Amino acid sequence: MAEDDRLVVTDAVRIPRFELNETFSASGGPGGQHANKAATRVELVFHVDRSSAFRHESQRARVIERLGSPVRIVADDERSQVRNRSLAEQRLVDKLRGALRVERRRRPTKPTRGSQRRRLETKAQRSELKRQRRRPRPED
Repeated sequence: MAEDDRLVVTDAVRIPRFELNETFSASGGPGGQHANKAATRVELVFHVDRSSAFRHESQRARVIERLGSPVRIVADDERSQVRNRSLAEQRLVDKLRGALRVERRRRPTKPTRGSQRRRLETKAQRSELKRQRRRPRPED
């Protein structure tokens, strides 16, 4: 049985690796001769609009709305190209999971009787404190 060569985002979304465009370049920054010679920086580009990874069009639309069609990830944290590639893939997965997440609708609730009473009590205390700070009136 052949190993599945897809990047797992969720149970429903799995990206075939051939849909990921990888570009390697020198990472720059400190590192001396190694940084100048080795192409360890990884740029990963994933075109959401062309991908076959989404089962439902609503998923594709949600990702495009939140991230845009080409999702671009750059990793140059490590000295190794292999580690940077896996970092970039993990960042892509995290971004896509976040974009696919559907927020729960908030169910409106009323304040409890106790919380209303406490709010009015603290409001009355604050009002009394401010009243005591005022200058006394001539008739007082």
